[in-house]
Amino acid sequence: MSAVSAESLETLLLGAAEVLPTGGLEARLKEAAGRPLRIKLGFDPTKPDLHIGHAVVLWALRRFQDAGHQIVLIIGDFTARIGDPTGKQEARPPLSKEEVEANAQTYLDQLGQIIDLDKAEIHRNGEWLDTMNLTDAIRLMGQATVAQMLARENFALRYERGDAIGLHEFLYPLLQGYDSVAIKADVELGGTDQKFNNLMGRQLQENAGQKPQVVMLYPILEGVGTAEKMSKSLGNYIGLTDAPKDMFGKSMRITDEQMPMYYTLASGLPVSEIKQAIAGLQAGTLHPRDAKLNLGTAITKLYHGEEAAREARDAFVSQFSARELPTDIPEMQAASGTPLARLLVDLKLASSVSEARRLIEQGGVKRHGDSAETLVEPNAPIELPAEGVILQVGKRRYARVRPQG
Repeated sequence: MSAVSAESLETLLLGAAEVLPTGGLEARLKEAAGRPLRIKLGFDPTKPDLHIGHAVVLWALRRFQDAGHQIVLIIGDFTARIGDPTGKQEARPPLSKEEVEANAQTYLDQLGQIIDLDKAEIHRNGEWLDTMNLTDAIRLMGQATVAQMLARENFALRYERGDAIGLHEFLYPLLQGYDSVAIKADVELGGTDQKFNNLMGRQLQENAGQKPQVVMLYPILEGVGTAEKMSKSLGNYIGLTDAPKDMFGKSMRITDEQMPMYYTLASGLPVSEIKQAIAGLQAGTLHPRDAKLNLGTAITKLYHGEEAAREARDAFVSQFSARELPTDIPEMQAASGTPLARLLVDLKLASSVSEARRLIEQGGVKRHGDSAETLVEPNAPIELPAEGVILQVGKRRYARVRPQG
């Protein structure tokens, strides 16, 4: 492997919100003098299904793999039985060995859509953590302080509230950090919510006489059409196993404001094309509708290939054109079960309940699904599925409405 070029470095850094230490990746590449770096990504298989928010760091990992570096995947079979307190307001219940292993296999199947698993090192951290004795554990705990642990925002909040914090929860970042010692990581990738744990890896490596790893942190991808974290429970996700039609359709719910984030973190396009699209949006030379169609095509192509992506795009455009629906319908939220007239007011599609009733009684309100349905009952409760429904008021006002919470 030759020295990395400025263009290659930019590709490796794509999407990273923070690199610690600053300039650390470039320095480590120079120090390695052509040696493939060992790039670590650890995950606890606590939930079996992944979405494209999870895939942000996986695509970063793939870029390192394509550049010739050694990918090291750590399945946290041991740590999953403790539970990661990161970002949690309360302790997470531990999983059984059987649950962990079943989830791990599902994870690997999905990771295989992105990473070449045949060229990756795959470890379970039970390989080294299960062999620790009490003396080893006490020595490990002696490398961090209670003050350090309580500096973590979630621990500090729980401590201030007087909530219980188990001593085993303090062990989690130490065990995750020790994974970096065990596999001699050069670089560790993670979400911004993993900063404390990843930095603990640097501390433990230094104590062990190793060169501390470079930490690369990536933003948490917002859910489609919302400012909330992408989550299946919120219905604002795009799943890695979604069918092409569903994947493309969900991509069309990405807001104009979110497109730069999605282009950067989820499109899989070359850096030059990402920059061109974002610049076009900012300059007004690229219509948001076209940018969104291109983005949906890129996302779908990543997981299903070019032909399936093209077919999904053509089907979407044909469907909406035939029904004269715009492709850039604004995303809104409301309480499921709200009476129709009240719902239109809440969504600012009508100025008052009386105006809403008049619009409904005149046949001016439609719900679009597999077909267009004229809604005629002002007091009828409107149930909102997780994927939302499209409401049309008059000829030009539309909203895709998802349930709150």
